[in-house]
Amino acid sequence: MSHVFHRSLSASYRVAVGGDGPYLIDADGKRYLDACGGAAVSCLGHSDAAVITAVQQQIATMAYAHSAFFTSAPMEALADFLVARAPNGIDSVYFVSGGSEAVESALKLARQYCVERGQPQRRHVIARRQSYHGNTLGALATGGNAWRRQQFEPLLMDVTHVAPCYAYREQQAHETDGDYVARLGQELEDNIAALGAENVMAFIAEPVVGATAGALPAVAGYFRRMRDICQRHGILLILDEVMCGMGRTGSLFACEQEGITADLICIAKGLGAGYQPIGAVMVSRDIRDTLRTGTGFFQHGHTYIGHATACAGALAVQQQIEERDLLANVRAMGALLQQRLHQRFDAHPHVGDIRGRGLFLGLELVQERASKQPFDPARRLHARIKAHAMQAGLMCYPMGGTIDGLHGDHVLLAPPYIIDASHVDEIVDKLGTAIDTCAG
Repeated sequence: MSHVFHRSLSASYRVAVGGDGPYLIDADGKRYLDACGGAAVSCLGHSDAAVITAVQQQIATMAYAHSAFFTSAPMEALADFLVARAPNGIDSVYFVSGGSEAVESALKLARQYCVERGQPQRRHVIARRQSYHGNTLGALATGGNAWRRQQFEPLLMDVTHVAPCYAYREQQAHETDGDYVARLGQELEDNIAALGAENVMAFIAEPVVGATAGALPAVAGYFRRMRDICQRHGILLILDEVMCGMGRTGSLFACEQEGITADLICIAKGLGAGYQPIGAVMVSRDIRDTLRTGTGFFQHGHTYIGHATACAGALAVQQQIEERDLLANVRAMGALLQQRLHQRFDAHPHVGDIRGRGLFLGLELVQERASKQPFDPARRLHARIKAHAMQAGLMCYPMGGTIDGLHGDHVLLAPPYIIDASHVDEIVDKLGTAIDTCAG
């Protein structure tokens, strides 16, 4: 028996021993095409020589220095790199160790900003149903997935949740995209009014919803409307790009495609590509300057923030993406993968929707296409597809509870940015077999 407290205490795990580009290799030598990047993490695959060298060199020089005493060259260089490419108004970076920490930090930074501006009554957060923002208590409270929240509800702070922009299921037949956006905007306005606009601190959303809804993008104009509402009421906009950012959708920041910026942007996963644990909060100039001219101190911190080796690895990852023009490959292979998915599944009786952007794509599975009726949750279709795909040498990211935390199944795809057309074919062929076998 393993002494590791694994995610599942009843599962038997294969032992990963190596990586080769977009493939992972187990102890028996079997190869698995990583079509989900683990959890949209491994954007450069599993054997990038330049990143490995950068990590090795940094460890040999100076692995770690506590940020209460020192800054470091890798941390400063990575911050400069990100800010130079960030949306308008973003001017500094707070480094952490992962996505949940990034969301926790953003929430606390938003609160301290309100206090230091003389608005201590601003404490309410508005988020969206079926969102996912992490598993620490603040991030879990902010997230809107009922199943993930259920047993921990007594420990969670109160957060108001509004409808997601979920056109496949919630846009009405008579509604144009503009009508739908107007309805969702009015719902946000109504909730702000109910809480008192002067009491609302922040609205948080994923530009493309990841784990809990399966690469769900908003309709055109949605995020511009949400941004406008927040600005009018003095409410901070926090964008969670932990899963969809850092090039995953075809642009470095997902919000670029929405034509907006934000006050705080949370990033992780593709930032360091899994070579070291790292995340960050991108911070607006206004928030930074408010604290700088106020207390001058962010009352928050973790031991490993700004870890030198993690920053060196992440900088090498981002340099590789830029120098090799991998975002162009994300767009090209994303378009090809979408095309192949449509060719394979548009007539499939159990695939209701194919969606996403770049190399961040999802398939929503249904028992009956015309009514969009989901499968019985007791069938655990998502788990069966995952197991069948793994047996065939394909890693994908199926999840249940797509609709409301209980009902619905989807498959999320987030392969490395380095894939080529042969990998696209392998993904579609093996996924098709898994869905045919398990959903039929």
